[in-house]
Amino acid sequence: MSRTRLTWIVLTALVWGAILSFGGVAAETVMLYPNIFGDPPESLDRAREFMVRGGPSDYFPPLGAAVALSSVAATVLTWGDRRLRWWVAAAACTFLACEFLFSAVFFWPRNEIMFVDPAGTHSAEYLRQVAGEFVAGHRVRLAGGAVTSVLAFTAFVRFVRGTGRPAGGVAAGAGSARAGADGAAEGSTAESGTAETGAAEAVR
Repeated sequence: MSRTRLTWIVLTALVWGAILSFGGVAAETVMLYPNIFGDPPESLDRAREFMVRGGPSDYFPPLGAAVALSSVAATVLTWGDRRLRWWVAAAACTFLACEFLFSAVFFWPRNEIMFVDPAGTHSAEYLRQVAGEFVAGHRVRLAGGAVTSVLAFTAFVRFVRGTGRPAGGVAAGAGSARAGADGAAEGSTAESGTAETGAAEAVR
């Protein structure tokens, strides 16, 4: 497999993963968060009862790992290309900072407090405070996902434009080939005429 083909595959995976991640966070913000954080601690208890078979933790960690790996791979593959280098590197850094490091430091401890610790462990006032902090920090993750998607998509478009062959260039090449063939035919005809003239003079 050529390096160009591999780069195309990795960039495609990065763009799709980043958009799916951002779309999931945006949908979660609109559909789930008003129900989960609307009236803590009662809304937190309802969320615990509802999200038993599955939840965001089943979707975002594997998708986030895929985006992180594809972003690192894309950075390595495009580092030698100045047109793409900083777009891809910026996308990778933004995602790793906002979606991974920030989540590990900020969100994971608060998730433990709200959804893992046994009910009644923390006071209602403390749970309201933690829920408010979680919602406020969520804006960082939402913005980071949007920026990552834009940067990755921009890099992909620049890559496609840089590796694709313009249609005009193909047409121009075909025209040059036709002109060359016509010139060769004319030259052959001229040489044939000269030879015939010489033969006629020799007979005389």
